[in-house]
Amino acid sequence: MKDLLIIFTRNPELGQCKTRLAATIGDDAALKIYKLLLHHTVSVTKDLQVDKQVFYSERISNNDIWNEKYFSKQRQEGKDLGIRMEHAFLSAFAEGYQRVIIIGSDLYDLQTSDLQEAFAALEDHDYVIGPAMDGGYYLLGMKSINRALFVNKSWGTATVFKETMKQLKEEDVYILTVKNDIDRYEDIKDLSVFKPFIKQLK
Repeated sequence: MKDLLIIFTRNPELGQCKTRLAATIGDDAALKIYKLLLHHTVSVTKDLQVDKQVFYSERISNNDIWNEKYFSKQRQEGKDLGIRMEHAFLSAFAEGYQRVIIIGSDLYDLQTSDLQEAFAALEDHDYVIGPAMDGGYYLLGMKSINRALFVNKSWGTATVFKETMKQLKEEDVYILTVKNDIDRYEDIKDLSVFKPFIKQLK
């Protein structure tokens, strides 16, 4: 295939994922929520008719929820998020892919139709981006590497989407619907699916 979906994920280990969320609800609840988000990400991506690569934060896991029938497995490389994403895109284009999209694994709002829309957008546009409510982005796609997008960013802050769009102001960009990226307690407190994990806070 000429289309590739890259999925960045953290190894689901106690105290090592969703740390900003864990600061409010505790490590155990944060891990359970992250595992729920991982299962959701699997469910909305596994049947997508593109190649799919999962990039683990620490080590590649075998016999986990990422069935190798649907997903090939890689490890993220680099000291910060920008370098890791850049490396993943560079590898994808070197392998011959023509349309490449990257997502995280912590978006309960994400649906298969959103990903289909994003790949379709790259047929007529050079870039596609999905803005997150917190000021970052939950999806980024392109047809050739733009290394400038991966440097000089304060990753995890409210300026990332704005800074990225400033760099793309002269480019042909398709913007997806704004969605809720799960990072903090405020992102989940009003969503019924997460109530069982935070009931002890009431």
